[in-house]
Amino acid sequence: MNETAQAGPGRGVAVVIPAKDEEARIGATVAAARSITGVELVVVVDDGSTDRTAIVARSAGAQVARHPRNQGKAAAMQTGAAAVRTARRGAAAVREQGSDGLLLLFLDADLEASALRAAPLVGPVRDGIADMTIAMLPEQITAGGGHGLVVQLARSGIRQATGWEATQPLSGQRCLTQEAFTAALPLAGGFGVETGLTIDLLRQQFRVVEVSCDLHHRVTGSDLRSQLHRGRQYRDVVLALARRGVLPKRLDRVSADVVRRSAAWRDRVRRG
Repeated sequence: MNETAQAGPGRGVAVVIPAKDEEARIGATVAAARSITGVELVVVVDDGSTDRTAIVARSAGAQVARHPRNQGKAAAMQTGAAAVRTARRGAAAVREQGSDGLLLLFLDADLEASALRAAPLVGPVRDGIADMTIAMLPEQITAGGGHGLVVQLARSGIRQATGWEATQPLSGQRCLTQEAFTAALPLAGGFGVETGLTIDLLRQQFRVVEVSCDLHHRVTGSDLRSQLHRGRQYRDVVLALARRGVLPKRLDRVSADVVRRSAAWRDRVRRG
């Protein structure tokens, strides 16, 4: 256990929601997040949206921080955590609790009403059982179009780097202490942020626990745009692993499979 990571029953929660072009869903997500017991602040980081994401989030009761242009999830998470610290600076609760401040609960913007069911992530961190919790989601209402290649890559890399077996290594629904978050900085870029965060904390002896949560979000489909999205995910996870000295076994075969599938989708689009 990392001796600096101490939680406590009196610590409140700040929800941080990175969002880009989520006007249709962000209002419901913010409202549900605000209803979680112990939540004192909800921060939405509008990461270069071109729609009314910021306006809707603010109307739903969130504090909004905005990136003029898209900077990616890792940057949004760091901006959100900084906004939490700024919002709480000088508050009586912070003075009483020292530098610990609020626990950070990161949620995706498209959870809508199901965000309320992220509450189980908080307890283990607040009670000092874990320094970071990761949500394990059930089978989603809408089936996705992927084949689990990026999940397999992330899981294999985390296992190779730390010996820990992750069930859902790419889950973005996480609660952690501010001490743990700070210890993981700088975060891995892009879609590699979750994989890098898990490895960095485990290597520093922080305690990571997976928790089942009945959360539902928009599932990536099987069209060309979705396949290209998975290609970017794969690239970012590879970079996160490589920068941590990890080169998972079977990497070449997985890479070839990703390239083959992407090429097949491009050919289908060209044929109309």
